[in-house]
Amino acid sequence: MVFELEIDLSYGAEEYIETIYRLQKRFGIAKTNSLAKALGVVPGSITNTIEHLESHNLVVHKPYQGVKLTKQGEKIALNLIRKHRLAERLLTDVLNAHWSTVHEDACKLEHAMTKNLVNLLDERLGHPKFCPHGNPIPTENGLIEEQQGVVLTETDVGENYLITNIIDGEKKDLEILAKKNMYPGVKILIKKIDPQEIFFQTHGITQSVNTQLASIVMVRKIEAT
Repeated sequence: MVFELEIDLSYGAEEYIETIYRLQKRFGIAKTNSLAKALGVVPGSITNTIEHLESHNLVVHKPYQGVKLTKQGEKIALNLIRKHRLAERLLTDVLNAHWSTVHEDACKLEHAMTKNLVNLLDERLGHPKFCPHGNPIPTENGLIEEQQGVVLTETDVGENYLITNIIDGEKKDLEILAKKNMYPGVKILIKKIDPQEIFFQTHGITQSVNTQLASIVMVRKIEAT
């Protein structure tokens, strides 16, 4: 069954729901400090919005732990993520925008996209399964097939991996990854892992990224070719 938004939410509230979903998928729960940092606000300012979302049964706030979405909240989040990732594909595939620039513009576009427009866009783009950063696009029915893999920081030296997707990448992070040719679909060989840096080889060139940047790169182990 296709899900509908039954609650009229503000732009800000939608941003909260989408951000909570992303943090929840990575860490199991959205801690308030992490949520505030991701949204670019001070921790004390999020209380009212969380209470508002909780009053509509969209989130559950666990004191001293964080926030989790309810099933209804997850449905809304997936609808927003569908819009966002289709908007990213529009910007890269049709308007030829660089993948490092599309996140911020897609954030603005998603809140103005109607259900009919989203479905027309999906059809026009050929029903893409992934956004430009390799993350899965939810279906119209709210289904999502998550990528299987590990974070780059959890890899083994001497093993070959395929970059599957980049999670939660800001423009500056994506620009660095692009310069290092770290796109979804690129094969890399792990050469060395230090506490602060990971060295890898791709196309015969050895490069490195710090562990903070490596923490947003998802990979899947593959056999050497």
